[in-house]
Amino acid sequence: MKQSIRGLLATAFMALLITGCAMQSPSVVDRVPDQDASRLLSQAEQQAPEQAAKTRLEAANILARQGQRENAFDAADAVDENMLSESDRVRWAMLFSELARGMDNPRAVLRATQVLDDELPMQANQQETLAERQQWARQALDQAEYTKVSIPELEGVEIRRIAVALPESGPLSSVANAIASAMRRHHDLRGDNVQLNFINASQYSLDEIYQRAEQMNAQLLIGPIDKGQVTQLEQRNSVPLPTLALNYGNSASNQAPQLLQYGLSAEDEARQAARRAFQDGHRQMAIMVPDNAWGRRVGEAFWNEWQGQGGEITNAVRYNPSNAVANAVKTALNVSGDRARLGNIDALFLLALPEYARQVPPTMDYYYAPNLPVYATSHLHEGRLQTRLDQDLNDVMFIDIPWQIPDAAVGGEEALPFYSTYAELRNESDASMFRLMAMGVDAYELGIRLSDLSALDGMNGSTGTLRLSGDGRVYRELPWAKFQNGVPSPILIPGLLNDDQ
Repeated sequence: MKQSIRGLLATAFMALLITGCAMQSPSVVDRVPDQDASRLLSQAEQQAPEQAAKTRLEAANILARQGQRENAFDAADAVDENMLSESDRVRWAMLFSELARGMDNPRAVLRATQVLDDELPMQANQQETLAERQQWARQALDQAEYTKVSIPELEGVEIRRIAVALPESGPLSSVANAIASAMRRHHDLRGDNVQLNFINASQYSLDEIYQRAEQMNAQLLIGPIDKGQVTQLEQRNSVPLPTLALNYGNSASNQAPQLLQYGLSAEDEARQAARRAFQDGHRQMAIMVPDNAWGRRVGEAFWNEWQGQGGEITNAVRYNPSNAVANAVKTALNVSGDRARLGNIDALFLLALPEYARQVPPTMDYYYAPNLPVYATSHLHEGRLQTRLDQDLNDVMFIDIPWQIPDAAVGGEEALPFYSTYAELRNESDASMFRLMAMGVDAYELGIRLSDLSALDGMNGSTGTLRLSGDGRVYRELPWAKFQNGVPSPILIPGLLNDDQ
């Protein structure tokens, strides 16, 4: 992070609290700009086998670092690993197995983890990570004969009648209203011959909801949204109708074959942040999460994913959002005197809402840690342009839905999924509800595609690239952005960011 107005203000503010501090120049982290992965892949076509394998590996690393995970997988898959040196083959195995695991491809994971049988020299944490991924792949293949997600009654059938069960009163009513209004608007703009019937989930039990849906002759049910109700459903052996729940249950696995689950999971975002930070070369991480149930869940998701890749959590802070930010930052960054001690920290994961998050980078600046990379979830981004306030988030990298960082779409804003709906909702909706409205659009699109489950794998949605897992949970891959001059700028567009800062 560059010392700017933000840093000067931070210094002035902190000087009121602490006097006699001698300012020193912050250390500079050298960064090598990314090469053009497409150019490297073209070069590989003309190279000898050994050099071509190495070139494709470098291209795969660049693509993965840019968040283009499908293209990275394809590039890594094309590598002839037998042509690589031992050290490069280990690099390839770590990358390819991580990408394959994220794409739920156990056979590719087994190919990558073959290096374990060849007894190549590698670090202990690399060996442990590859062994864990290999075990996962073998278990996944053992269970492959049983496909949980199967909706035979909808296969090849056009979806025309959908029941939507959302609460019209209670603590989730405002969330549900945003989702429902977006579904209605998107349905109208599409002009589909689909009948949407809404059920007030506040008034009925789960069984009564299904009874009413069946009375409506619905082909499927979208909802419920309450996590407790979704947990109840996933513990059943079956559900009366094919169901797309709008949340994730708490169980370790989803038991009901015709139940799919989709939502805006903060845990998913944390796991993606862990993968991104590891792919960027970081290995020792500090984390800051709020001291509440939400913070513990998300922090645990990041922790497990990070350690599963072979990374180390060196400092973990659960902060009270009402307390001074400096207290949490000092602990997270090993501050001694007035200086952060970053010998065992090379990046920070931050889970915070905007008001708290904006105070973290200036505090880091004050403690001489302006260049420490910060990875965050979408929760620090309000979704509306607030240049003056968000100057304090400059250089923070965060993940968000395509509709919130539209420039990350290849081709620009007009290339966004369901652009006509986006344009209407963006102009009319409350920014705080916009992600939920995007979720409503994707819920509708998922619903009308349930007759062909293969269409759900890699669907480009408003809330990310959607993938259906083997147990019926829909996961999202999101684009990355970085604040520059108080404005979110997509990381994926070559030349837009100055990577040598």
